[in-house]
Amino acid sequence: MENPLNILKQYFGFDEFRGEQERIINRIVFDKGHSLILMPTGSGKSLCYQVPALMFAGGTIVISPLIALMQDQADALRRKNIPAGFINSTLSKQEREQRLNQFIKGRIKLLYVTPERFRKKEFTDRLKEIKISLLAVDEAHCISEWGHDFRPDYSRIGEFREMINNPLTIALTATATAEVQKDIIHKLNLKESGTKIFHQGIERPNLRLEAADIFDEKEKFPIIKDLIKRYQGSGIIYFALIQTLERFSEKLGDLGFRHGTYHGKLFDVLRKRRQRDFINGKENLILATNAFGMGIDKPDIRFVVHAEVPSSIESYYQEIGRAGRDGKHSLCKLLYNQEDLYTQMEFIKWSNPSADFYSALYDLLQRDLARANSEGFDFLREQMNFKNRKDFRIETALSMLDRYGITEGSIENKNLELMDELPDILMDDEFMKKKLLNDNKKLLSMVNYFKSTECRRVFISDYFGFPGEAACHNCDNCSRNVGKN
Repeated sequence: MENPLNILKQYFGFDEFRGEQERIINRIVFDKGHSLILMPTGSGKSLCYQVPALMFAGGTIVISPLIALMQDQADALRRKNIPAGFINSTLSKQEREQRLNQFIKGRIKLLYVTPERFRKKEFTDRLKEIKISLLAVDEAHCISEWGHDFRPDYSRIGEFREMINNPLTIALTATATAEVQKDIIHKLNLKESGTKIFHQGIERPNLRLEAADIFDEKEKFPIIKDLIKRYQGSGIIYFALIQTLERFSEKLGDLGFRHGTYHGKLFDVLRKRRQRDFINGKENLILATNAFGMGIDKPDIRFVVHAEVPSSIESYYQEIGRAGRDGKHSLCKLLYNQEDLYTQMEFIKWSNPSADFYSALYDLLQRDLARANSEGFDFLREQMNFKNRKDFRIETALSMLDRYGITEGSIENKNLELMDELPDILMDDEFMKKKLLNDNKKLLSMVNYFKSTECRRVFISDYFGFPGEAACHNCDNCSRNVGKN
């Protein structure tokens, strides 16, 4: 078998591995051992399965949560002469069949799919024809209800593994607490004793972490304006609310600051163009909600500002990890305003409908599906006895029904269909209450992060279950603590 370092040089152009990469690859290739990889964003997690994929005789399946990323990832590998492809709902049936045949015949070595693809019996039946050498589960935190981006189809990957004869598995994430790490291993039907956990801690010494107590929006704007002037290079400013983002965009535009915006209300085509313009350097500054960031592999982001408090340490850490991937000094600044917490508490409330809400919505769809498709969200809001335009429990519930495979189609396209009964988990009120409490605890951790007087990087490391990290000497708390002892 070829040496991993030769593969690295030949296909990726690097002379040596970084951090834990070599140990992880040796574990996968030579020990044939399942592994859970916890690495900071931008530290080269993908190489940990891409190099083994090129060394194994059989194919590698990569499960990824985002359709938008797959084409970029596959295209990037093909530019390196690595036979990669993806299968998702954007392709025609003929294209999907063609790519699956290529994978089965060995012409594609790495095949990227969403977990939803495993719902298709024809897909899993074809995969049974061959030996899968490696299953890579990217963004593995999505598997856990206690993570920050749960996707029900991810929680079924253990079943999918069994369908394809339980291949050697590597799970990868930047953000997983000790509880979520255990959940990932359990949900993948792996054994803790047979699964090695690799982690690099919070090794981003070039990132300067700061937080400032801000009284109101008027106080935020001059801080943001000064940061944009001071830092040469690219920057991301994150907002929780689209309306706040748009206000700041207008103010910056009036002062002549060129920038892009990115949020969920923009058309898909426009969002893709804004993301591409930022990556290619046509726009150096982007104002965005947390919908922006997956797949942003841009080395020269000099600052990431959170203009409003994020919902969790997991989200915050993932977003600041997009700064300074070239190793140069970069600023990550949190602007903390007590009022922002109320916004996040509302988000958490609406993102966790009760079991009664799910039952009532399901019953309504059974009775009046045609009318729901015809009249859309206004009808559903009226029938569900609330008219608060900011209450998006219906959007959350419909999304969960889709993710659990209970529905197909959408209200927006007027083609929603009921496919199955409500799963037990959505009717379990105790579980729903526990999930709501868990999300509120995550928000409380953000408050504690802001109020903490210890090193900010140590706080984050402890949160993710990596105690014993040394102080970073590159955050506002470390600067304040100099000379105190």
